[in-house]
Amino acid sequence: MSEERSEQLKIHEIFYSLQGESTLTGLPTVFVRLTGCPLRCVWCDTEYAFTGGSWLSMDEIMAEVAKHQTAYVCVTGGEPLAQKRVHLLLDRLIAENYTVSLETAGALSVADVNPDVIKIIDLKAPGSGEMIKNDYANLDLVGARDQVKFVIADEADYQWAVETMQQYTINERCQVLFSPVADVMSPKQLAEWILRDHLPVRMQIQLHKLLWGGTPGT
Repeated sequence: MSEERSEQLKIHEIFYSLQGESTLTGLPTVFVRLTGCPLRCVWCDTEYAFTGGSWLSMDEIMAEVAKHQTAYVCVTGGEPLAQKRVHLLLDRLIAENYTVSLETAGALSVADVNPDVIKIIDLKAPGSGEMIKNDYANLDLVGARDQVKFVIADEADYQWAVETMQQYTINERCQVLFSPVADVMSPKQLAEWILRDHLPVRMQIQLHKLLWGGTPGT
């Protein structure tokens, strides 16, 4: 690999939108979406980011982020941790005083993620088709500012999420998010289950899909 390429990331898109998920929902945010993902979840809504994109230097990425004049940056994918040099970007964003969140599928280790980055780990439920890829060791690496998200397609996913949260005491380690699969799981039904079972979780509905009907930036 050339020295020039060693300082680059393959970026599918950089765009400015409202954060649609997590505890930062509603905040104007710059999204840096990296190309590529080793998972193939049944309900994935960013398949377009599996391929394509352009190689950009760290300086080019930072310049594009700065154009949008916001304190919040979300590094997402695809699976951003599939590109090892993403840590260079995360470190630089933190060094320049951005509030940075990282959306990761939870299949790759977050051990090397800058401790000032908010980790949002999407544990895969059975309905995703990729549950076997979960790296549960990541749950030992989360703190109070971090979040573990369960995307739920049906009652079986819900029960698995509850049992997993309890088994690993996730709600005692970090914040827990339950989210319905869009157009598959009834948000009202999920809300009723959460209230019935008195779960210590935050339910979320993807704000960007309510506003624009799709993934942020599309």
